[in-house]
Amino acid sequence: MIELEKAGGLWIATLNRPEKANSLTSAMLTELADIAEAAQEAQAFVLTGRGKVFSAGADLEEIKTTEMSVSPEWERLSAAIAALPGLSIAALNGTLAGGACGMALACDLRIAVPGAKVFYPVMKLGYLPQPSDPARLAALVGPARAKLILMAGQKIEAEEAHSFGLLDRIVEPEALMPTVHTLVADVLSAKPEIARGIKDLCRAQ
Repeated sequence: MIELEKAGGLWIATLNRPEKANSLTSAMLTELADIAEAAQEAQAFVLTGRGKVFSAGADLEEIKTTEMSVSPEWERLSAAIAALPGLSIAALNGTLAGGACGMALACDLRIAVPGAKVFYPVMKLGYLPQPSDPARLAALVGPARAKLILMAGQKIEAEEAHSFGLLDRIVEPEALMPTVHTLVADVLSAKPEIARGIKDLCRAQ
């Protein structure tokens, strides 16, 4: 249910469980974390999904019967993405929800289609967010807006998310992947150490 495409230095991981809104099972979560750790050799790494929803987060049936909501695999995944030396992009083909927010927040860029929503209903569900997610969210949108999402449980429409700085661009569905390829073009043509150096300098600010 995770498709991995490698084309030179570009790795694209696609969630392919559209009949379940690309909700993540434990097996999918572990596979994604493994892929992200292996992608340290990639020059560019892209996360996207099939269908009209990027991901509804954790599979609710597994949450009811397992401890998936507090699995360390969530943090392993987001930490591996955040550590990537190349450019990482969340290409959101639709709504981003729940635990799936962590991997998108860990990416360098987030682009989405019109009509996509972002929400992280941990308060309503009675869970804490994954440890690194609030700080990454607050770094993008500010502490008050982070609380608007995490504590007030608000669903943020794509246009508002863009105005917050949570999304970097909004593009039509047919332009989503062409935009990705445009964004990674310079990185793929550069020496890996240059891209890594620029990323390190940005982190230092």
